[in-house]
Amino acid sequence: MSHSAKTANPSVSVDNHINTDAHIKPETLKSLGLYDFPNPISVDPEGVGLVAMGGDLASETLISAYAQGLFPWFNEDEPIAWWCPEPRCVMLPTDYQPSKSLRKQAHRERWQLTLNQDFDEVIHSCSMPRSDGLPEGEHTWIHDEMIAAYTKLHAQGFAHSIEVWDNNSQLIGGLYGLKIGNIYFGESMFHRASNASKLAFWGLMRLCAQSNVALVDCQLPNEHLMSLGATTLPRAEFLNQLDTLIASRSVKWHKDSHKPLAVSLLDTAEPWQPQL
Repeated sequence: MSHSAKTANPSVSVDNHINTDAHIKPETLKSLGLYDFPNPISVDPEGVGLVAMGGDLASETLISAYAQGLFPWFNEDEPIAWWCPEPRCVMLPTDYQPSKSLRKQAHRERWQLTLNQDFDEVIHSCSMPRSDGLPEGEHTWIHDEMIAAYTKLHAQGFAHSIEVWDNNSQLIGGLYGLKIGNIYFGESMFHRASNASKLAFWGLMRLCAQSNVALVDCQLPNEHLMSLGATTLPRAEFLNQLDTLIASRSVKWHKDSHKPLAVSLLDTAEPWQPQL
């Protein structure tokens, strides 16, 4: 199934929106790029999840796709495949509760969390095969084309990373994804030390709650995400909420917008402090 091409609007671009605080309408975000994405429910009534194939990974295309509930997921040297799974795996940041063991570890470690300090290393680390047995462990789909596309979105202010650093200032875990309005679209996480990715996830939940981000999209459910407290929404319900979420204002996340955070402070009220 292919997208149908449409005439691009030359007055609309991702970069124009990065440099303005103006309200961005959902229809504007959906109109970015050169492609019309089909309605997931119409073209995939059985809920297989695959909605369209083809197109490109230009920033405008990606933002348009996410604004319509789609994300790319395909192996290198294969056509670009766009997915909208049924059901949708999600997390409410304000509902997240870390396990007792994770709380204990956070209290005793001297590790730190940062925001957007090493996006390149995070996404490259997420692309490495791992033997942890998790569905997201075999990241053959985070290949050079995907890395280049999301790195560009990071430079444009849409894609964000959270990093975990040990006592020796070594990167030991992290995650990345996109934030549009009041929703964060999670993409991937990694760890090099026990529970480092879980601490990054906890840090994300606290940052989202402080930033009025109402929903974190985890895309596809798996055992690891469900163990962190994720749940599922029917696809139609997720899509119904999407327009409101992407159109809502929230705190902007820049490279230096928040101070580094000691993981021991994750359990305190509003742990992420803005830079002065």
